[in-house]
Amino acid sequence: MRIVIAEDSVLLRDGLSRLLEAEGHDVTGYPTADELVAALGTGTAGDDLPDVVVTDVRMPPSHTDEGLRAAVHLRSLHRRLPILVLSQYVEQRYAAELFAGDVRGLGYVLKDRVADVEEFLDALQRVAGGGTVIDPEVVAQILARTRSTGLETLTPREREVLGLMAEGRSNTAIAERLVVGLPAVEKHVTSILTKLGLPPDADDHRRVLAVLRWLEHGPTAAQPGPVVTPPGGVRTDRPTNGARA
Repeated sequence: MRIVIAEDSVLLRDGLSRLLEAEGHDVTGYPTADELVAALGTGTAGDDLPDVVVTDVRMPPSHTDEGLRAAVHLRSLHRRLPILVLSQYVEQRYAAELFAGDVRGLGYVLKDRVADVEEFLDALQRVAGGGTVIDPEVVAQILARTRSTGLETLTPREREVLGLMAEGRSNTAIAERLVVGLPAVEKHVTSILTKLGLPPDADDHRRVLAVLRWLEHGPTAAQPGPVVTPPGGVRTDRPTNGARA
């Protein structure tokens, strides 16, 4: 694949580049969001576009949300351009903004996830293939804070299934992860979609819409919920490391 990385940290940018090049990918790196937009903005199309873009959220000059805004802008120009956004810690508002439009070929994962090489490469492949990936830590925190949106009616097992759905897992992959039969997973998925009021005649992205329900309503939650342990086993009653995204 042809991969573009936008990351102001030289160590992380070079590290990701070497990792991906070792996997046989062609990698180009940029230290700022402005350079990313200049390279892939207006006038770039078709064969000139990469297979996937990986960008940090916070980049120079202000280190706030330049990378995210660049991602949103590039998607407005190239609506099928796959983009995987990296963040140092959970930025619920940023995740909601990123997934406000067409969610296919989009991912939002924490930088801690990069340490698990196989998991990171899997997420990258799924986004490049048009899938949607949301970090389980993001999902868990949103779920813990959300009230009166239909999510509170889900059983613990349904919440676990929904967390795996957010990672872009198929029913078969969920069954393998939970060590249950495929019919059991299908039953849980049907129950989740029914409880969230997603009609049976909706398109194939009802699974993603279920996850986006958290993103849509999470910011308005008034009370924190119980501690939730997402599929990766990471507790959400502690912040992730680092002060920058």
